[in-house]
Amino acid sequence: MPGVRVHEDVRTLRALPRETDLITAGFPCQDLSQAGMTAGLAGRSSGLIGEVLRLLERRRRARRGIPLVLIENVPFMLQLGRGRALEVIIDALEELGYRWAYRVVDTLAFGLPQRRERVFLAAALDEDPRKIVLSDDAGPPDPVAPTPDLSFGFYWTEGVRGLGAAVDSIPTLKGGSTIGIPSPPAIILPTGRIVTPGITDAERLQGFDEGWTEPAEAVARRSHRWKLVGNAVTVNVAEWLGRCLAAPGPYDGAWDAPMSRKSGAWPRAAWGADGKRFESTVSSWPVAVPRSRLDVFLRDPCPLSLKATAGFWSRFSKSSLRRPPWVDDAIVRHIEWMATRKTSDDRARAATAAR
Repeated sequence: MPGVRVHEDVRTLRALPRETDLITAGFPCQDLSQAGMTAGLAGRSSGLIGEVLRLLERRRRARRGIPLVLIENVPFMLQLGRGRALEVIIDALEELGYRWAYRVVDTLAFGLPQRRERVFLAAALDEDPRKIVLSDDAGPPDPVAPTPDLSFGFYWTEGVRGLGAAVDSIPTLKGGSTIGIPSPPAIILPTGRIVTPGITDAERLQGFDEGWTEPAEAVARRSHRWKLVGNAVTVNVAEWLGRCLAAPGPYDGAWDAPMSRKSGAWPRAAWGADGKRFESTVSSWPVAVPRSRLDVFLRDPCPLSLKATAGFWSRFSKSSLRRPPWVDDAIVRHIEWMATRKTSDDRARAATAAR
C-alpha cells in the first residue's frame, strides 16, 4: 500500500513506529513449542512470537504501550505442551498489562466450503477484548451426515491414522507438502469422480478473487501460490475481525463458565486478566453465512491423478478408519477410470509417434 513503511524481518526491527495502535501477528506453531519450553520469551530464543513480545515490552518501557494486539494461530496451540506454550504467552501479555480473549473461528461459518479453524487472540490495554472476538455467536449448525449426493472432502496424503473427512466442504487448505509440492485436499463429487481444487478455486476458498496470487509467478515458482493461499487468513474472517475491531459489540456474561483444564489443554474460547481465567461457551461460528454446495462452488477442479489415488488406496484400504462404504467404491471406480484414461492417452501418443 502506498505510503506504508515495510520492514522485511521482524527480528531486525528495533522498535515499532510511534503512531502504531494495533499489532497483528501470525507465527509458526513451532515457535509455540519452543516458547513453551523456555523460562521467558526474550528475543530469538523463543521464535517469532518472542519478537512480538519484545517489541511490546520496548513500547511499555517507553510508556507508550500498543493499545491492541491480535494474534492468530492453529488450534493446536491450545494443547501444545499440555497448554504450557499458550500459558507462557498469556502470562507475558498480562505482565505487559493486557487483558485478553480468544476463540476458535471456522471459515465454514463465513459462506465458504472449507472447514478451517484458527485461533484469534485479542489483547487490549483499555478496550474489553471480549467485545472484539467473543461478542458474536450464531451457534454451530446441526451436523450433516455424509451421503453420495453430497461432495466428500479428504486428505489424499493421509489414509492410515486420519482422513480429515469433510462433508460438502474440504478440510483445511495447507501451504503444501514438506518438500514444497502442492497437495490440496481431494473431493469425491456426487458424480463419483475424485478431483482436487485448482489454484483459482483455492484462492476463492480463501475468499480471494481468482488470480489474486498470480503476480507471485513473476518472482517465484508457480507452486509458491499454493503456499501463499494455504498460509493466508481467510479474507471473510479477516473482514469480520476488522469490523469487530472498529465497532466492538456487547459480550454476554451468560456465556461464561468455570475454567477447566484437567488435561492441561485450553478451552476453545476463553478470556482473562491479572491471572484470572474464564472459559467462554461461544461456538466457532460467530456468524452463519449461507453457502453453495461444494460441487457447485468449484470452477476449475482437476482429476486426482492415478498415482495419487492408488497410493492413497494402498494405505486407506488397509486402515481401520470408519467411513461409508460408498467412499471405498468411489475410490476404486476412480482408479479404474483413470487407468482406462491413461491407457487411451498412451495409445494416442503411440499412434502420433508412429506417424
